[in-house]
Amino acid sequence: MPAETARRVELAITGMTCASCANRVERKLNKLDGVTASVNYATERASVEFPAGTAVADLVSAVETAGYGASPQRPEEDRAGELGERVAIAAALGAPVVVLSMVPAWQFPGWQWFALALASTVVWVCGWPFHRAAAVNARHGASTMDTLVSMGVIVSYLWSLYALVFGEAGALGMRHEFSLVPRPSTTGDIYLEVAVGVTVFLLLGRWLEARSKRRAGAALRAMLELGAKDVAVVEDGVETRVPISRLRSGQRFVIRPGERIATDGLVVDGSSAVDRSLVTGESVPVEVEPGDQVVGGTVNAGGRLVVEATRVGRDTQLARMARLVERAQSGKAEVQRLADRISAVFVPVVLGVAVLTLAGWLLAGRPLEFAVTAAVAVLVIACPCALGLATPTALLVGTGRGAQLGILVKGPEVLESTRRVDTVVLDKTGTVTTGRLDLVEVLPAAGVTRAELLTVAGAVELGSEHPIAAAVVRGARAEVPVLPEVTGFVNREGLGVTAVLDGRRVTAGRPSLVALPESLDELAAQERRKGRTVVAVAVDDEPLGLLSVTDAVKPTSAQAVRELRALGLRPVLLTGDHQVVAEAVAAEVGIDEVIAGVLPAEKVDVVRRLQAEGRVVAMVGDGVNDAPALATADLGLAMGTGADVAIEAGDLTLVRGDLRVAADAIRLARRTLRTIKGNLFWAFAYNVMGLPLAALGLLNPMLAGAAMAFSSVFVVTNSLRLRGFHPSTT
Repeated sequence: MPAETARRVELAITGMTCASCANRVERKLNKLDGVTASVNYATERASVEFPAGTAVADLVSAVETAGYGASPQRPEEDRAGELGERVAIAAALGAPVVVLSMVPAWQFPGWQWFALALASTVVWVCGWPFHRAAAVNARHGASTMDTLVSMGVIVSYLWSLYALVFGEAGALGMRHEFSLVPRPSTTGDIYLEVAVGVTVFLLLGRWLEARSKRRAGAALRAMLELGAKDVAVVEDGVETRVPISRLRSGQRFVIRPGERIATDGLVVDGSSAVDRSLVTGESVPVEVEPGDQVVGGTVNAGGRLVVEATRVGRDTQLARMARLVERAQSGKAEVQRLADRISAVFVPVVLGVAVLTLAGWLLAGRPLEFAVTAAVAVLVIACPCALGLATPTALLVGTGRGAQLGILVKGPEVLESTRRVDTVVLDKTGTVTTGRLDLVEVLPAAGVTRAELLTVAGAVELGSEHPIAAAVVRGARAEVPVLPEVTGFVNREGLGVTAVLDGRRVTAGRPSLVALPESLDELAAQERRKGRTVVAVAVDDEPLGLLSVTDAVKPTSAQAVRELRALGLRPVLLTGDHQVVAEAVAAEVGIDEVIAGVLPAEKVDVVRRLQAEGRVVAMVGDGVNDAPALATADLGLAMGTGADVAIEAGDLTLVRGDLRVAADAIRLARRTLRTIKGNLFWAFAYNVMGLPLAALGLLNPMLAGAAMAFSSVFVVTNSLRLRGFHPSTT
């Protein structure tokens, strides 16, 4: 589908009760011309890409013809609340039925008719969602997990009704013995406790599942609720409180201590500490001052700030983060597609197994009621609800936890890539280093103090806009807040600057501009061997000392490299800088393999060369020139502090500029994938072990219902363990 004609919409789907329902809706949507849809049962959403000639109403209509509801907005209904009410009523009415059926001593004359009245309400009122879903699917010639549940419950109920009306079970004074396994008997046996028990247990399982799914999506909901509702806009010096929807890019607004920052912007007045923990996962507030960027949704923890809005609405970092997380949660990993294919044929196969079980026991000479009970147990135990929940719930929790920690997963297919990666290519500037030149060494000449050297150098460099000059000025101001004024400033292109300070000529620039004594000359050579840029300072041609400037390595980069190695990854430093500079940085952080002097366009070639050597490559970068390499790599990790194009090209976005988050991202992705595979194993194992037991007549249908409900709850609970993932960056 051409990109310019493609449209995308998120549909909230109602009426789905199992993963088979989601598969049915997905198939119905994908039959439309040019439509590509992915339906996620855990989030109850359909992510649909469709051509411009198709209307959203056509998509909604397709879903409705399949027997479900659809809306472009998320419904406000509380599914867990409705299921909770059904569970409470079913349990209250069903408990006497189960107790009376299991305890002969409590079976008073006519108890079975009392149990029938209670069971009828449980089966047909409380259990109506199962039967309605089964009927809808049957009308369309399809079968789902609800088909198995509904058939099991109805067969148990109708058999009991038959035994009560036409058999011996309706006689007053009848005693009913309970057994953990179906037992050969006469038409004096009824299975109302099976119909009730299965309904209660499955409703309980669905309720716990709905609650767990809501907890699983809590991280995304919290992110969506971070935005401010109104903002104090400043116009002509007057503050006016307006709804956030009226804020426009370029407008200035005020943020007082304790308030949430309304949108992305640039601080123009004031200084404060900003708590960014809910957006980036940083545990320590960050100091901001005029010229610094702030992110909407963060909290002003200190003084009053005046901020100029740079991004509003859907363009803010918070909104983009939420879209990335939702896109990841609505997609499907390859392992989920396998599970979908299996569950699509599983229900018809189980129906066949149930029929064979019924026929087999009848041919073996067992009573009809025994054969029916065994077939019902097959229908109930085989429901692959856990299989349908295994992937989406783990993905929901894992991506939500990642969002809390400043790790955004672009799509579920990324999880597979993190498992296979064995080499990680690290861009140097802005990734391993700060991406900004900083003053790292102050080397005064004999008889000159550090303060004197910084005062003179800062004063003369103040008039230059060169990055090296800016680094010198920042370093000088950190120790000498007030710098003296100079006159006669001259910029000598490519060499340095000169000016007059207190009647004396000051020079700052390349060491070749100044006649350095042997001691300072040796120090300059040492700094150059470290890959640093040296600035010589002189007054009236008398050397005052040296300043060493470099793109400093981030304090956490060395630890990040160690953590990447611990994950079995081989780090490679990639840079366009000189070999000497690159090797100095690599030695500082512990990287052995260095590829230097690479032009931006050649970074893709480096990634392809490594892939040709049989390596599975992850690329970490932040600049515009990194975007092609990020897209080419098997796994692209974009630093969120970098360019938008790099973020769009990456598979994982690291909201913070801390390289340790890259290791955390890979660890979280791998753990999420392990959880998905563990869920799938137990879901499969449950069905594989349970089906033979049921078919052999070794399992009471009520226990089968309890076990099936437990399996779904187990899978969701196991996924929720991902909420306890702890990063190394705190």
